[in-house]
Amino acid sequence: MQYERMNEWRVRDPRVLDAIRRMPRHLFVDMPDVFEAYEDRPLPIGHGQTISQPYIVALMTDLLAVEPHHKVLEVGTGSGFQAAVLARLAREVVSVEIIDALAKKARERLAADGCHNVEVHHDDGYEGYPPKAPYDRIIVTAACPESVPQPLVDQLVPDGRIVLPCGGSGEDQQLLVVTKDEEGRVRGEEILAVRFVPLTRRLR
Repeated sequence: MQYERMNEWRVRDPRVLDAIRRMPRHLFVDMPDVFEAYEDRPLPIGHGQTISQPYIVALMTDLLAVEPHHKVLEVGTGSGFQAAVLARLAREVVSVEIIDALAKKARERLAADGCHNVEVHHDDGYEGYPPKAPYDRIIVTAACPESVPQPLVDQLVPDGRIVLPCGGSGEDQQLLVVTKDEEGRVRGEEILAVRFVPLTRRLR
């Protein structure tokens, strides 16, 4: 599927572009927005959440540098669209969604799309998902107030990377690529300004 201005996207990996083109995005939006599914913009999915615009999904996936043997953790399943893209590139995808209704709907959508290498768990993604750790790559699809939650760093393999937006809901957010070296040292690189819904935490 060709999205508007897709030839201008800053995406280097042709596998990512191919995965996005082949994605039936209409399966991952609610009925009132089906006819807008292939526009390059975010759309509401209920519960105050959105499905990201296809360009941002493609860019974050490209920055994640997923290889076929990788196990990927996604924090914030949402509609399941990002997980479905990752499923076409990675060996295994573990996705965590704090809103139970969204997690259930995402499982249905992913099954309809034939994504059998994705697990969706209803849990607090800030804590990652320790039962399946460690992960080669981690992607966060909601804005963290700090650069990266420590539990995610702890669950990342050496030489792994995390792609996430950070910054508060009332201020500019930055898309970051965070890498972890063999000694466990973490380095972040700012990519561009973005606007995401804030990461939801479970009340303690």
